[in-house]
Amino acid sequence: MPRPRSEEARQSVLEAMRRALAAHGYEAVTIEGLAEAAEVSKQTIYRWWPSKAAILGEALLEGGLPGAEVSVPVTADLGADLRAWFSAMSAALADPEGVAVARALIVVTASDPELGLALNEKLAAPIREWVAGRVARAVEAGDVRADVDAAAIADQFVAMASYAALLGRPLSDERVDATVAVLLRGITAHSVG
Repeated sequence: MPRPRSEEARQSVLEAMRRALAAHGYEAVTIEGLAEAAEVSKQTIYRWWPSKAAILGEALLEGGLPGAEVSVPVTADLGADLRAWFSAMSAALADPEGVAVARALIVVTASDPELGLALNEKLAAPIREWVAGRVARAVEAGDVRADVDAAAIADQFVAMASYAALLGRPLSDERVDATVAVLLRGITAHSVG
């Protein structure tokens, strides 16, 4: 029967993973390096986690994810709000930590689909919430059709920003403007000037 985890040691390993990921990227993380940084034995790590992807998954589930806490002021201009928010989210995901997390999410999802689903939902939930709230406000103002699927819009933003993060660069202003312009043409209740 495995020994119960020491919460202090567990937190130390998770924090070592977060630091290593931000500093060097997922590919450079080793169990040996995590053990040394966390001041635990490799055996302890292997006893508690089956892989470094599992450690990463747990570290990300308990910690923050880049891009998830983007906040912009809401104005009366839906297009301006979407552009500001999309640009800020893309920039947050394209910083070195965001790039490392985006790439690591692929590895985690491939090795543990259930954990990957939980992590991807954690990333997408605040995005869906913001977009749903902003679209609902636009529907109430009569600017957007009532049948608009805010979750589908959010998923498109997540997909584009994640792809940009995988490439290691934020979306350009031109790409953000073009994306929002196409989106607005598809959802507005009346023609946009």
